[in-house]
Amino acid sequence: MSSLDPRINRLDLHKTEQAENTQLHQHWETYEVFVQAKRGGHHTHAGSLHAADHDMALIFAKEQFARRGQCHNIWVVKTSNIFAIDTEDADMFAENNEKKYRNTGGFKVSDKITRYKKSHKQPLSDEQQD
Repeated sequence: MSSLDPRINRLDLHKTEQAENTQLHQHWETYEVFVQAKRGGHHTHAGSLHAADHDMALIFAKEQFARRGQCHNIWVVKTSNIFAIDTEDADMFAENNEKKYRNTGGFKVSDKITRYKKSHKQPLSDEQQD
């Protein structure tokens, strides 16, 4: 297949050279970028990029994801180093109804405090209103 660019067509690139250049070891690795917008905030996934090594990935991440927006910190991680649970195993996160004491929803203290304040509300005396 020829290129639309005549300069490329004049180079007369051989198909064997193109096949050699597409081998896996000559491609840059994929990195995932996580950006922290402000100090103490959470790192959020900003996107992916290709880089030769982690130093180059940090430079590319800074240019691509932190140039325009506010950024305090950047993490880059090789995509191959991120492990995830298969969607078929998602049932391991199902809620166990036998152990509701582990959930914070069982501790509705603010509701109890509000009810207590309403039930013990005393009208202000004439001296307190002045």
